[in-house]
Amino acid sequence: MGAVEWLLRAVNLRRVFVQGRRVVHALAGVSLAVAAGEFLVITGPSGCGKTTLLNVLAGMDRPSAGEVVLGDVPYSTLSEDGLSALRRERLGYVFQFHNLLPHLTALENVALPLRFRGWDPARARERAREVLEEVGLGARLHHRPGQLSGGEQQRVAIARAVAHDPDLVLADEPTGNLDSRGAGLVADLFARINRRGRTLIVVSHDGALVERAGRVLAMRDGRVLSAGDGPAAGAVVGGGGGERP
Repeated sequence: MGAVEWLLRAVNLRRVFVQGRRVVHALAGVSLAVAAGEFLVITGPSGCGKTTLLNVLAGMDRPSAGEVVLGDVPYSTLSEDGLSALRRERLGYVFQFHNLLPHLTALENVALPLRFRGWDPARARERAREVLEEVGLGARLHHRPGQLSGGEQQRVAIARAVAHDPDLVLADEPTGNLDSRGAGLVADLFARINRRGRTLIVVSHDGALVERAGRVLAMRDGRVLSAGDGPAAGAVVGGGGGERP
């Protein structure tokens, strides 16, 4: 077998917050590597550092020490503008609370970030239509968020995150506000996106996502406890190179 193609590497990440007289070590020396085409789920109890780690990997927060490298680009070499450009062009992010603009339709919510990236309006709308159809919302293109269920809103958010064809998609508790049916549908969607070759890092304690992961990384007190294969390992790990949504 050939060498593993590491898309993202993190080395000895530390993140310290000072809260009055209290010093919080949110990350206490985390190292990991994520292969291209992998579906990694990060799990652990509330307050263990999962979201802090995700924010550092996404370049939305700087570590107190350590390094993150995406492809061959170390984050520490980038200015704030450079890091913003990297997030804009190479990463997609799915938030727990959707963050959709309530006055825009599903189609407009997905197309707008593409316009900000300089896409032609017609091309942006066509790409938005394409990805919304792929996430099962072809009949809901012109509905506003208030007219959609929670699961449908999250699928719009996922479509928005993948529309510009990023190298890596990160998600923070994407099923945290959904009922079991909605969570299962979103978990199935992530698995399908991964099978088409996209790399995913998802923070979640939801069994529906854990069951579909290629690898599960468990955290506690800012440290990695384990990073074993998930139940879906072999089906999705390293399964890049296919169709991309």
